[in-house]
Amino acid sequence: MISIQSLTFGYPRSAPIFENFSWQAQRSETWAILGPSGCGKTTLLYLLAGLYLPASGKVLIDEQPLARPRPHTGLILQDYGLLPWATVRRNVDIGLRVRNFYGPDGIHTPRNHRPAANVTHWLERLAIAEVADKFPAQISGGQRQRTAIARTLALQPDLLLMDEPFASLDAVIREDLQNLTLELRAEQNLTLVIVTHTIEEAAIMGQKILLLTHPPHRAPLTFDNPGAGREDYRRSPDYRAICDRLRQEMSAR
Repeated sequence: MISIQSLTFGYPRSAPIFENFSWQAQRSETWAILGPSGCGKTTLLYLLAGLYLPASGKVLIDEQPLARPRPHTGLILQDYGLLPWATVRRNVDIGLRVRNFYGPDGIHTPRNHRPAANVTHWLERLAIAEVADKFPAQISGGQRQRTAIARTLALQPDLLLMDEPFASLDAVIREDLQNLTLELRAEQNLTLVIVTHTIEEAAIMGQKILLLTHPPHRAPLTFDNPGAGREDYRRSPDYRAICDRLRQEMSAR
């Protein structure tokens, strides 16, 4: 699904963040990218989204070099990215309206685009149907994030990229949305890559974890975490063990 080959990237007049870096993720895998602020987590996510392009090397999605954002990739941002003047319902269906405008051109819209996607289904599935006619400023942070998720899933992505999507939410709502995201990932058979700076969230969300510490990054440091997504995993010894291991690795680097 994802293949990064000998990638080098850095911002102008700055040292490289990634240098000859290679990494792969298979279809339907769930990855958490973990690391402290400023280590390059979001940069890597934007490279996967096609918003940044490497100075050298390649990013391939489904064996195709990435030269622009691809219509089958969904991106959910920490600040929700909702239009403040549009209702929840209009925010959810805006991507579909944009796709209908372009038609199935293969660039902005998949060639197998189905314009009759059911927005009401996603409003109900994300439990925001009751606030569908309200504006973002009139609903809670958790409801705004559910709106952003519904808008993305209505576009039927096969790759879902999430940039610290639950960081601003309180603990109970954050846990609820983590569980919901994992349910939706399984239902839609998505490949999920989520960026986080929180060890506990990486351990819950990522069946595989990519740890980034201090750039430049040259070789991936990865951990298997097969219990992630299991209903009782938060209370299991395996969960505590992977959290302890990640904490030790981060402290040692």
